[in-house]
Amino acid sequence: MGQYLPIVALAVVAILFGVLSFVASGLLAPYRPNSAKEAPYECGIVPSRDNPERFPVSFYVIAMLFIMFDIEIIFTYPYAVSRGVLGAYGFFEMAAFSAVFFVAFVYMVAKGALEWGPLKRSDADDDAANDELVAVTQAKGSFRVVGLEGRGNSGEAA
Repeated sequence: MGQYLPIVALAVVAILFGVLSFVASGLLAPYRPNSAKEAPYECGIVPSRDNPERFPVSFYVIAMLFIMFDIEIIFTYPYAVSRGVLGAYGFFEMAAFSAVFFVAFVYMVAKGALEWGPLKRSDADDDAANDELVAVTQAKGSFRVVGLEGRGNSGEAA
């Protein structure tokens, strides 16, 4: 037990440092909010409007799944290097480890997390709206002009 004492002491010091840093920051830091500090920052550009919608949760879940597969590859490489030493036990452990990730991937595919296209609608009203959108698109051309807000004729090509 004595051999773990330095590790426990280091963990206690790290936790105390973190807690004391947060407490000291809360007590000593000046609190002077203004609109510039509270505004979202995007490459130095002041946002002219809010985002139209939030990112779907499935975007973040897929990102986490990608990281999990990266971790799986990181753990698979040492197994591949020393598979002779690990034997059947190592093989079955890697198979179980990979199965967990595969089940998570199948679950995400079944939930439709990899389908990033537009939502399909089947109402008759939506068909009329779609026909109107096609007519407007054909009248103005097939390219959508973006980034012309506040530049003269707002949307018309020069």
